[in-house]
Amino acid sequence: MHDKQDESLSVLIEEFLTARATRKPSPHTLAAYRRDLHTVGDLIAEDATTTTPLPLTELSITDLSPRVMRSAFARFAAPRAPASVHRAWSTWNSFFTFLVAEGLLAGNPMPAVGRPRALLPQPKPLRGTDTPEVLLTSVARDDGRQRDPWPERDVAVLAVALCAGLRLSELLALRVGSLAGRPGERRVEVSGKGGRPRVVPIEADLDRVVADYLDSRRRRFGARSVRPDSALLVDRHGEPLRRGGLQYLVESCYRRAGIGDRVPRGARLHALRHTFATRLAEDGASAAEIMRLLGHASLASSQTYIEVTAGQQREAVRANRTNRVLASLVAVDRG
Repeated sequence: MHDKQDESLSVLIEEFLTARATRKPSPHTLAAYRRDLHTVGDLIAEDATTTTPLPLTELSITDLSPRVMRSAFARFAAPRAPASVHRAWSTWNSFFTFLVAEGLLAGNPMPAVGRPRALLPQPKPLRGTDTPEVLLTSVARDDGRQRDPWPERDVAVLAVALCAGLRLSELLALRVGSLAGRPGERRVEVSGKGGRPRVVPIEADLDRVVADYLDSRRRRFGARSVRPDSALLVDRHGEPLRRGGLQYLVESCYRRAGIGDRVPRGARLHALRHTFATRLAEDGASAAEIMRLLGHASLASSQTYIEVTAGQQREAVRANRTNRVLASLVAVDRG
């Protein structure tokens, strides 16, 4: 084994996180990796000694036996949801894969640690059949309540999310030149999750919305502000939008449109992406088509949108008044 095997667990965790950072995960994802490694690491430290738990700076990878990992994960899992345990298991599996690749360990002990099956998160689209349209038309109007209204920018942000189904990180990564192609063949080139690129076709109406926004940006900040390598989405000072700024912008759009009660809890900006996918499923798109357009790594994630749509269809049938009449007839017959 490599002489780096003597390095502490805390140092090796930081080396792993540095290596993962080169793949450009979101800050939220990187923070989750760090949290999972340190939380389980603290439980390992308790198993590594019968007296006072060791700090991670004094633990070495020789302490990471299958028995210790099983014990740590058993205690980690007790108060947590299966999805959280599944995520932590995947993080530690990636960490051990890194250590094996670096020549620090002969093998990965994680296959000997039970992993719960993670339930796929259910889609959380905007509620209400007309909500996207209400949102866009409301935001397009200058109601005089904003100090520095920029409806062209706000509509463009919402329209790209609703009509291209992009994640928050993907929206922030867009450049002006990300929109390419001849008229009738326009597309947006996306740098997706895990560095996977994809192309999403865009229709003429969305293209015009973005063009109007860029024209308004030229008037505000000059032609240099819309160079191909410039960030597509900017704040009111012409600076690239950041994560918090984009989230706040979308929240303010919900408030101005008066649809806060139609936005699922815990899916504020992501509800726009989920609405895009749900409408695709409602209009007959296959799971494979949804998978390609949303940049999912597995077909199972895309299938959830179709299953939700099927459930909505069944609810609609169940609400049919004729079914209620049948139910009363059956009750009379049984009487």
